[in-house]
This record gives sequence, C-alpha cells and structure tokens, in this order.
Amino acid sequence: MSFELHYVKPPRPSGTPPLKRRGILLFCSSAFLLFSFLLVPFALFSQNKPDDIIGYYLNEDPFSGAISQIYIYNAGNGTYEGMVIWVNEIERKKYEGLVFLKGMIFNDKENEWQNAALIYPGKKGNFKAYMRLEKDGRLRVRGYWGVSMFGKTLYWPREKESRNLKVVHP
Repeated sequence: MSFELHYVKPPRPSGTPPLKRRGILLFCSSAFLLFSFLLVPFALFSQNKPDDIIGYYLNEDPFSGAISQIYIYNAGNGTYEGMVIWVNEIERKKYEGLVFLKGMIFNDKENEWQNAALIYPGKKGNFKAYMRLEKDGRLRVRGYWGVSMFGKTLYWPREKESRNLKVVHP
C-alpha cells in the first residue's frame, strides 16, 4: 500500500482578488489619484471669467448660409447681448445693428454662458442658447427651440476687430 501526498491550496476568502490583480488595482488607483491631483490646477486655470466672451465673432447662418459678424458685449446687471455688426449680403444689410441675442448670464459652475434668448428674423418665436469658449478661441453656440436636444451647435471663430465701422455698438 503506497500513499501519495498531494498539496491542496487553502481556499482564498471570497471577494479577495489574486495577488497579481490586487497589484494592478493598486497601481491603477494610485495612478488615478496622481493624475487627479495633477489635473486639478489645469482645470482651475481653464475657468473662464464672465467678460471673456466679449468680442467679435464670425457666424454662418444655419438656415441661409449667409455670413455675418456678431459683437457680444456686457449689457449690465451681469447679462450679455449680441448684435449683428456686419453682413455679407446686400439684402441682409437691414439686420446690421440688430440686437438678436439677449439675457445671457455666466454660470461659473458650468463654465458657460446660459439663458440666452435668440431672436431670429423671419422665424416665429424665440430660440434659446448657451455658449462656451473652446480652447482654440472659438465660441461654441448651442441654439435650440424648447429642448436642447432639438437644436444645432455652431462654432463662431473670434475676430480681432469690427468689419463695419459704421455700426455703433456698446
């Protein structure tokens, strides 16, 4: 009669990952914490100030394709407005000087300008909008009617100066 001894591993407590997986989990959680602490200062520095939106922007009309220049300015009481300064089509010259964007306020928690009312000539009703400055200097404009899901996002590049010195603006 011969006996063979076999080594049997003791059972691991349930819920305890194997040593290799524990090491990977520890490494990943440490890396996540490290990157989180490194990215916090960058997030703080990328925060916009309310007046950062003030300036000239080039806009392509989403309905007609016409090009116009918009000037966004501080209207007082913490609100911002947008005015059409220049248009590229003669039949649209009547819109120069039109304040079509009103009531926009800066939300520092969301880092965007919100609650804007858009008046669109030739369209019934008012549209709503919110805006955010992109890192490349363009203004991301989300215009919608009713629910934000039913809207359009446009990108307005910033311009350095007015294209029309005849229109007086704030």
